Amino acid sequence: MKTKLLLSLLLLSTYGMAGTIKIAVAANVSYAMDELKKEFNILYPETEVQVTLGSSGKLTAQIKNGAPYQLFMSANMKYPNTLYTESMTITRPRIYAQGSLAYLSNKKQDFTTGMELLKSNKIAKIAIANPKTAPYGKAAVEAMKNAGVYDDVKSKYVFAETVSQTVTYTVTATDIGFIAKSSLYSPQMSHFKEGIHWADVDSKLYTPIDQGIVILKEGGKSNEVRAFYDFILSQKAQKIFTDFGYLIP
Repeated sequence: MKTKLLLSLLLLSTYGMAGTIKIAVAANVSYAMDELKKEFNILYPETEVQVTLGSSGKLTAQIKNGAPYQLFMSANMKYPNTLYTESMTITRPRIYAQGSLAYLSNKKQDFTTGMELLKSNKIAKIAIANPKTAPYGKAAVEAMKNAGVYDDVKSKYVFAETVSQTVTYTVTATDIGFIAKSSLYSPQMSHFKEGIHWADVDSKLYTPIDQGIVILKEGGKSNEVRAFYDFILSQKAQKIFTDFGYLIP
């Protein structure tokens, strides 16, 4: 009888951690997501993590319109705070990482000139994520304004929907682009060299990009969602974020 009870509890536990979770994820996290999912599935091999990528603003709009996401990983704290204020989450927003901004070119550039580089005649097009919906785009605009070059180069902007799309534009259609530093840590980007093709944007020029996570009401009763949420805030996940160029506050 005792053996049967233990077996039943084990089966219930296994069943409770088997299934699918649906998460909305800011585009900049896409480069680290495969590694995060891999490590999570070592702990919970029966749980499938379905990821929808997009700009934080557009994902928030989808959530407000009833999209069945269970967890939201934003590129800043603004959107999770909005959802929390509107009682659409079951957890307070928490910072899981801080993003860093870099600029990238597929041609050799003199990054020692800093933001003045953008005013060069050799730079005709600048890729940037839509600052209205993408926090990294907003940070890029803030950095250029604080550096005093915004008005001089605003005619050069080519807007992308997300920061990951900005990477595509940067390497295929523009002369330089503002990207999430995390993108530079993917294997496909290894041929771009620091100081030659890319450089950090001075972090003093933009507000720290605190990236926030919340469990949405749709995921409130899911053990799997809670497990993934706890994993993202764990030391193991934070090590992965660090490996992909993020800061841990």
